Amino acid sequence: MNKKQLIKTAKIIAFIYLASFFVINWNDVSWIFNYRAVSGLVSDFFNPYPTIDASSINDIYFYPNHSQNAGQAVEQVKTTYTEKQNTLEIPKLGISVPIIFSQSSDTKIIMQDLDGGVVFYPGSVYPGQIGQMVILGHSAPEGWPKIKHDWVFSDLGDLNHGDKVLISLNNKQYTYAVKQKTIIARGENVSSGAANSNSNTLSLISCWPPGKDYQRIVVRAELET
Repeated sequence: MNKKQLIKTAKIIAFIYLASFFVINWNDVSWIFNYRAVSGLVSDFFNPYPTIDASSINDIYFYPNHSQNAGQAVEQVKTTYTEKQNTLEIPKLGISVPIIFSQSSDTKIIMQDLDGGVVFYPGSVYPGQIGQMVILGHSAPEGWPKIKHDWVFSDLGDLNHGDKVLISLNNKQYTYAVKQKTIIARGENVSSGAANSNSNTLSLISCWPPGKDYQRIVVRAELET
């Protein structure tokens, strides 16, 4: 076999290999052919899709609990045993993601923590306590690859009244039912929206529209007791 034949054979083998790779891994690589995803990747390469920007993370807007009863136990909390630890699940969206307990409300620290999952915002109460629990998560546009946890809250808008959100902590699983879904302005006060001041509420917050830092989507849920 001469040199030209070797080169031709090598090209054929390489083509077959690449074709097989794309067929087998199509679900993981198809985003490459989505011009919207690629253009978003290029234009926002140096400014990854933020959940909350520096101007809107501060105690004035996001400190979730000012009530004197905040942190006290809710009566008759219903829980189930679980081996999962520090996990948020949304069955309807097929989400199961780690909860990162951020040690600071500093923007840079929270953004770093978001790479590992969703963030339990400092100042929030824990499941089963009176008050509001705020959890932040990234979102990304349709077709965005599932890099780190940039995508976890992309489909929050699909949740409806009654959908379940599960929080697992200390071998206890708490069930929340969605009550309200709103779009708010950047920096707008995040209210618990609870009719009962002695309840435990959960607010899931991300960018709106997904992947763009224009507004916020807030999904509010209440602990089932």
